[in-house]
Amino acid sequence: MAIIRSQTVTLATITLTLLISLQLCVCYRGKVGAKTEISDVKTNEEVQELGSFSVEEYNRSLRRQRRQRQYKTMSIGDNIGGELRFMEVVEAQRQVVSGLKYYLTISATQNGVSKMFESEVVVKPWVRSKELLNFGPSNSTSQYLSSCCN
Repeated sequence: MAIIRSQTVTLATITLTLLISLQLCVCYRGKVGAKTEISDVKTNEEVQELGSFSVEEYNRSLRRQRRQRQYKTMSIGDNIGGELRFMEVVEAQRQVVSGLKYYLTISATQNGVSKMFESEVVVKPWVRSKELLNFGPSNSTSQYLSSCCN
């Protein structure tokens, strides 16, 4: 009886996953793997919330690094830099993967200076999950400030 119930649960899980994936493709009118521009970025509450989430996660990671290095205060010239203050998402793309992957260009201030940052976030709405994958300066020659997926 336990084996039949286990197989039924597994089949139900697979079916639900396929239906959700299909629904994501239909709702977002995208092909799995294709990036699509999000046109209403500045008025899109979800995108703006994801930008704020990205900055919060970066700041959390920065504080963790400081504790590990036993820094109590940091000056502007230090390698890690100051915490960021989210301003807005100025550009965004969405990609259907095993969830939705967002590529965001974020305006934020660091030590009073306005800067642009790139962020990658994966959202899995059916499990209420969002994860910051990468965050760094919006400059192709710069390295990411933080890889949050370790």
